[in-house]
Amino acid sequence: APRLAETGKVGSIERVETDEGFGSSATPVTVAPLERIPAEAQSLNLLVSPLSLHLTNDTPGVFIQARRALKPDGLFLAAIPGIGTLQELRESLLAAEAELTGGASPRVVPFADVRDMGGLLQRAGFALPVADTETYTVRYDSLFGLLKDLKAMGMANPLAARSRKPMPRRFFLRAAEIYGERFSDPDGRIRATFSIIYVSGWAPHESQQKPLQPGSAKQRLSDALGVNEHALKGPGKRS
Repeated sequence: APRLAETGKVGSIERVETDEGFGSSATPVTVAPLERIPAEAQSLNLLVSPLSLHLTNDTPGVFIQARRALKPDGLFLAAIPGIGTLQELRESLLAAEAELTGGASPRVVPFADVRDMGGLLQRAGFALPVADTETYTVRYDSLFGLLKDLKAMGMANPLAARSRKPMPRRFFLRAAEIYGERFSDPDGRIRATFSIIYVSGWAPHESQQKPLQPGSAKQRLSDALGVNEHALKGPGKRS
């Protein structure tokens, strides 16, 4: 929210959080569950979701709510951890648990693919949808530094199907060993991958650009590229 205000392009901001503890008397927040957008239909010009949609059970429903809350030509922006995020941690925990107990419990939430997010934008009715991925690598001295940061972010395991049985200290020590063996750099520090999906979509408006109808092109692609056009096998096919 402060970063948005600093742009000078946003007149007023309403922050929505899951707990009032995220706000203060100077910066109040609206409290709502993750899966509910507390806004009237067509009441917002801009809706931004930074790093929270991966925790929703009904993500398609949240996208639909976002579309309904936007005024025509309103913009939806979101950053969503995607598939590949914390893959090293997932693999190390699973390997350690399987080795020590003969089984495994889900320890890292599943993450969506960028194509899934693009599909949800289209399904919700957004115009000009865009979904792209950028991968970041963060390095730590050990597994325990990573776990400390995740806990501080409130990103401990939220899965309903997770095991409630406390794991012994040796489980985490073995997971740290496996992590270091498989995902460390020459200097001994380990890598943690965060793959962030950035999505954008607009509430439809008549002023927005529209795709041309098939067959309405007035220039050949070969002319634009400056190459010769060759016939392909089969009737009516050219390249």
